[in-house]
Amino acid sequence: MPEGRVTAVPDDGLSTRERRNRPLLIVHTGEMKGKSTAAFGLALRGWHQGWSIGVFQFVKSAKWKVGEEAAFRALGRLHAQTGEGGPVEWHKMGEGWSWARKRGTEDDHAAQAVEGWREIRRRIEARTHQLYVLDEFTYPLKWGWIDPAEVVEALTRREGHQHVVITGRDAPAALVEAADLVMETTKVKHPMDAGQKGQRGIEW
Repeated sequence: MPEGRVTAVPDDGLSTRERRNRPLLIVHTGEMKGKSTAAFGLALRGWHQGWSIGVFQFVKSAKWKVGEEAAFRALGRLHAQTGEGGPVEWHKMGEGWSWARKRGTEDDHAAQAVEGWREIRRRIEARTHQLYVLDEFTYPLKWGWIDPAEVVEALTRREGHQHVVITGRDAPAALVEAADLVMETTKVKHPMDAGQKGQRGIEW
């Protein structure tokens, strides 16, 4: 799309305005870092537009504090105090979903991931948020904890103005097929190739 111009105009009966404001299903996949970073950058733009933002992290530990979490929680407080931007909710699953943070077996983790997905589905049906960031959501799909067909069905049938961004490696083919926008990160070079470990402010 050079200079932001569309390459084709579909015969879908929609006006340019309606097509411009159609909610998107976005997938950030691939082996390289930057998938979540790009999703959170998009969420920042959504917050600036006054959207309600819902972030759901499916793999990162509940004890691991990342910079994006601190920033978005601060933005949520700013909205509550001043009305600037939009409301923000941040939920994460480490060893158990955010409503049940306790150690357990893989079966327990799978059940809690399903519980998390059901909560997201309830929110989508209620049109709770205008942007959902489902961070590292491809992993419970890949591991067979959550049925990709159910996810695709729910997301493609969602109503209202609800954008959804899903991140993680190995996105299922059905999800890629259903998505409006798919980004695949590919490694060219990485500091770890030269033996350098992750560092503060870059990886977290």
